[in-house]
This record gives sequence, structure tokens and C-alpha cells, in this order.
Amino acid sequence: MNALKTVLAALVFACLAPAAMAGEAEDQATIRGALHGFQVKSIEKTPIEGLYEVVVGGQVIYISADGRYILQGELVDFREKKSLTEQRRSAIRRELMASLDESKMIVFKPKQTRYRVTVFTDIDCGYCRKLHNQMDDYLARGIEIRYLFFPRAGENSESYTKAVSVWCAEDRQKALTDSKNGRPVPKKTCDNPVKEHMRLAEQLGLRGTPYILFENGQSPPGYVSPEQMERMLKQVKISQTR
Repeated sequence: MNALKTVLAALVFACLAPAAMAGEAEDQATIRGALHGFQVKSIEKTPIEGLYEVVVGGQVIYISADGRYILQGELVDFREKKSLTEQRRSAIRRELMASLDESKMIVFKPKQTRYRVTVFTDIDCGYCRKLHNQMDDYLARGIEIRYLFFPRAGENSESYTKAVSVWCAEDRQKALTDSKNGRPVPKKTCDNPVKEHMRLAEQLGLRGTPYILFENGQSPPGYVSPEQMERMLKQVKISQTR
């Protein structure tokens, strides 16, 4: 009798599995049709029946299986006390940052690197200047700062021109420090990655600077002091070893 039940259960599963897969494929096709014209990177089921997670560019949205309802916000597992949306965003950030070579960054390295942090910066942003003026303190704590440019005013702005001039300078670190402290940097043009940085910032949905990214893809809000950043990075490392 037990053997018969096992066989019957296997037959039921074999019948239902293709139907479920077919249903999911149909849902995905419907969703892609509803989002025609958008760059859909992935469509995945969520724990909520009939609701799918969709990555469009570098953004996470949720859409119903029939493609009619879309929402953007945090999907939280209240029992586990964790944001499923932030987990997905962190994975997207890691993937996007992995596509950018360090040779396209301005890097300030400590004597011994314990942590690596990527920062999108705007030369004329007040809190970006505050962060940069504390560079020695970040480095003393073993925090490597890797800069990308995000002139928020756009390509036709003075901030953009400054970013290009800094990149094209013979000593980029000195030029960046001078520019952030209001000292003139000779205007120069050359092959540069500033537009590439800006496209990446757009994919990440950046609105403000400094925008800080940890290696695990987490992004603390706004400016973070050296002491606070070290504390946060230590916590990240502890959580990764658990």
C-alpha cells in the first residue's frame, strides 16, 4: 500500500510540475509584453502568490502575473526581519560594480587594506568634500576609497568639466584634492570614464552624493564618518563569517 501511494504521488507531481512551469513561463511572457520597451534583466517568483520580482536596468520592481499592477518599494519578510528587496539590490550592485575595472577609478589606498569602499562623488558636493577631507582618517583605519564620478548637474555642467579635468591631470589624486578644496585645476580633456560612471550611477538609481558602496553590495545612506564606517564594515565582515 505504501509503495502504491509513493507511485501515485510521483505521478501527480510529474503531471503538476510541467503545468506549473508552463504557467510561470506564460506569466513571464505576459510580464515581458507589459514591459515592452524596457530592459528587463530578470523575472523571478516572490513568496507571494501571483507576484513577480522584475529587475529593470538596475532597479527592482514587483508586478502581478497578468502584468496589470506594478509596485515599487520594500518587500519585507516580517517573520525573518529582513528586506528581500534590499538583498536583491545588493546582488545587483555587486554585479554592476564587478563590471567596472579599478583602472577606471581614482583609488586612495592605505598601507594595509582591510576594507574596500566605492564612492560616487561630485566635486562640488559639500558632504563629498567633507568625506574627502577626512581621507587620512579613513586610510588609517585600513579603508581603501575607490572614487567614481557622478556630477549631478549633468554633462554640460561645471562639475562635469572639473571631473574630466581631474581625470586628465598628471596626478589625479592631487588634482581631485585640489578641486575639492576650491583650488583651480587646469582644464583638460582626454579619454575618460566619467560618462561611463554616470551611466552606472543611473543604473543604480543614484540621486545624491556621496553614494557609498560596500563590497557586499550594501549602501549606507549618504555621508558616513570614518569611525562609523569602520564600525559598519566590521559588522559586515562579522555577518559574512556567520
